[in-house]
Amino acid sequence: MILPAVRDTRLITVHRGGLLSDDDHRSLALWSAECAEHVLGLFEGTEPSDSRPREAIEGIRAWMRGELAMMATRALGGHSMGAARPLSGAARFAAYAAGQAACVAHVPEHDLGAAAYAIKAVRAAALPGTEEFARREELQWQRDRLPGSVRELVLEDQKNRNRICWSVFSD
Repeated sequence: MILPAVRDTRLITVHRGGLLSDDDHRSLALWSAECAEHVLGLFEGTEPSDSRPREAIEGIRAWMRGELAMMATRALGGHSMGAARPLSGAARFAAYAAGQAACVAHVPEHDLGAAAYAIKAVRAAALPGTEEFARREELQWQRDRLPGSVRELVLEDQKNRNRICWSVFSD
């Protein structure tokens, strides 16, 4: 469970009664897509004939351009998560990252799901004894790519939801 019991209105879009602008929603979607795409090879190396995670990432990008409806994007996220279920380790987490990224179109708070699963994928792929180093490197890579308009919001949300996101956002 990566979503909080009580939602932060800053991460609910304006048209749903929150404070998040459409531009910032798209910024969260872009960042999520980048996080998921960064680890996509960990899935594709194991399941090269399964395109569902890649289609989910392409879907969120199409949604950002106004080319795909939210429900279609969300469905692609579900299909990517379906690709993850029978797997284990890095490939599973990479597919979940892609699915979470696509679901940002529906619920912006899935941004941390994409980021957290990407970190879990890198950690699972790391050589024994290097998992913590891999986690920290991936976390820094992600933070370096945070769009300025949502940077402080995401960093605060990482602190607030770190516990329910497997503590992958710990500094």
